[in-house]
Amino acid sequence: MLWYVLVIEAIVFASVFTTVCFVSFHGERMYSPACIHNYPPDIQEEYFKTHAKVDVTNKSKKVILAKSCGILMFTTILFVCAKIAGAETFQQGFVIAFGLMVWIGAYDTFFLDWVLFANIKKFRLEGTEHMDKAYHQKWFHLKGAIFPGLVFALIPASLVGLLINLF
Repeated sequence: MLWYVLVIEAIVFASVFTTVCFVSFHGERMYSPACIHNYPPDIQEEYFKTHAKVDVTNKSKKVILAKSCGILMFTTILFVCAKIAGAETFQQGFVIAFGLMVWIGAYDTFFLDWVLFANIKKFRLEGTEHMDKAYHQKWFHLKGAIFPGLVFALIPASLVGLLINLF
C-alpha cells in the first residue's frame, strides 16, 4: 500500500464530502427528512413547531434512501481509493476504506459539525436561527460519529474489501 497516496486521498475525500454536503443542504433539500434528521432533537422540535411534521426517524423511507445512497456513494469512492492505494486483498481494501471512513467521520464531526454548521447561519433551520447553544451541542455530534457512525463505516468498508477481493 502507498501511504502517501492515502494522505492525498483523505484530503480529496474531505473535499468531495464537503461539496456533497453543501450541495445537499441547498434550497428546499435542506428541509427534507434526509437532512433534518442530522440536527439535534431540540432543534428538530423547535423547527416542527412552525413547519409540517415529517418523519425523520432512521426508519423513515427518505432517511433510509439517503443512507442507502450514501453507502453506494462511499463504496464507489472508497473502492477507487483502495485500488489507487494498491489494495490487493479483502483485508487491505477493508482497512483502507474503514480508515478513510473514520477520517471522514472525524472531519465531519470536528470541523463540519462543530465549526461550520454550528457557526454559519445558512445551515440553520428556519425558525431556529436563535438557538445558538443548541447548534453547538458537541456531544450530540460526537455520539453520532461513534454510534452509529463507526457501525455505518463497517458497511462500505466490508463492501470495498469484497470488491477488492473480486476484482
